[in-house]
Amino acid sequence: MTPPEHPQSESDHAVRVEAARFGFEGTLLFDGLELTLERGRWTCLLGPSGVGKSSLLRVIAGLERLESGSLSVLSGASVAYMAQQDLLMPWLSALGNVSLGARLRGETPDRARALAMLERVGLGGDADALPHTLSGGMRQRVALARTLMEDRPIVLMDEPFSALDAITRMRLQELAAGLLAGRTVLLVTHDPLEALRLGERIYVMAGRPAALQRASAPGGAPPRKPGDRTLQAQHAALLERLAAADDAGVDARPH
Repeated sequence: MTPPEHPQSESDHAVRVEAARFGFEGTLLFDGLELTLERGRWTCLLGPSGVGKSSLLRVIAGLERLESGSLSVLSGASVAYMAQQDLLMPWLSALGNVSLGARLRGETPDRARALAMLERVGLGGDADALPHTLSGGMRQRVALARTLMEDRPIVLMDEPFSALDAITRMRLQELAAGLLAGRTVLLVTHDPLEALRLGERIYVMAGRPAALQRASAPGGAPPRKPGDRTLQAQHAALLERLAAADDAGVDARPH
């Protein structure tokens, strides 16, 4: 899908959100928010539940419209979007769901590539399985395979690994990092270690209305090793930032 706003001139950014104002069900989530996604880099977004992370992702995907402000997207760039819910079509097999994008565009699905993608997410033997026969983690892996299958220059993912066990999560983080190298990725996650493994820029979204705190950069190429001492120190510091952000959110809510 391609967001409706037309891009500005070529630059080092793939997506730019400026002076963004957005509310949901009578609550102003953010106002004056600024975000730039650098081309070819992973950006991770953390913050308390309900702060507006998913809404911002949906705005960039073109599924929601800003009340005011602007969104610009790199010329000609299309977007792959993976929501928190797997959104699998219940009447299609795992293979059919992975190939869904091509079918919706009237293209002939690349069956061999779709099967290979299912194999890479550990579901090579489940190509014919219907969604209701799969566990939550398996369904999430099908959704991830579908997103990776789209091969888009801009990829937006909302908690793509949240339903997975620790080992599968680590393996699929590494798979996604490899397959999406050189793409522009915005990953929303509640897991600070995941953000530190994968992100080249990490933002914390906090407050009401929400704002983005100054970005941090872990350094080194993703995916980083979770046991690295430097990463562990950064993890502790990021947890402190998230705790402070959560406290600020509580203080901003009506009592």
